[in-house]
Amino acid sequence: MTVLLVDIGNTRIKWARLKGARLSKAWAAVHSDWRVGDYRRRLFGSNPPEQVLVSSVAGSKVNQALAVATRRAGAQAQFITVPRRGGGVTVGYVEPWRLGVDRFVAAVGAHQLFKGVAVCVVGVGTAMTIDLVGADGRHRGGAIVPAPDLMVETLFSQTNGIRRRAQGGAGGGTGLFGRSTRAAVIQGSRYAAAALIDRAVEEAATLVGRRPLVVLTGGGAGVVRPLLHSPCVGVPDLVLRGLAVMAQSLPPDPRR
Repeated sequence: MTVLLVDIGNTRIKWARLKGARLSKAWAAVHSDWRVGDYRRRLFGSNPPEQVLVSSVAGSKVNQALAVATRRAGAQAQFITVPRRGGGVTVGYVEPWRLGVDRFVAAVGAHQLFKGVAVCVVGVGTAMTIDLVGADGRHRGGAIVPAPDLMVETLFSQTNGIRRRAQGGAGGGTGLFGRSTRAAVIQGSRYAAAALIDRAVEEAATLVGRRPLVVLTGGGAGVVRPLLHSPCVGVPDLVLRGLAVMAQSLPPDPRR
């Protein structure tokens, strides 16, 4: 059975095919201007999959367009919802549905990839999310803050003096102590994100008995990773890997 795995964020979409236990190369694109025909052409091509499994935080309009494209390709999209337990992970939220589906699926992927290890799953996109998952698969909760790019955007849009002084000028170095306003804002936001992750690791150690491994994913992970003191690994397609785990329990499509 071939399953198309789709991870839709606020601005970007990633997809790959799972055949048996083998995950294909992942593709990615900005989907903000996509219509039904774009989803049909880009994701399905001339070889439609048997099933489609989706993690989406993009909203109903995008989800509907993907659902229509999937039907036109002769399949049906199944959108993941967050259960109390699934994929080896037990959600720690009081109300599981309030946990972002991308965070849940990423937790499933990290737990599967690093079996027997406690992990801090960090997604760096528009927001930066941190979720602690014990070695036993128990999700212990999480934290959400603006990611570095959103911190920068907020300072530039919500202040006058900082915005004015950050326009143009020299780069001003790459360390924490920038030598221009723009460098100070950009580097400050990145170091702030890294510092929070390191603090999360320290807090997590008291909960799970040892320092967890940081598993980084998301488009902004690359600017944060070099600043971390904590052991970490980068998994760009972590949500797709989580979807691959969940696809193993999909029932066969009765129409095929």
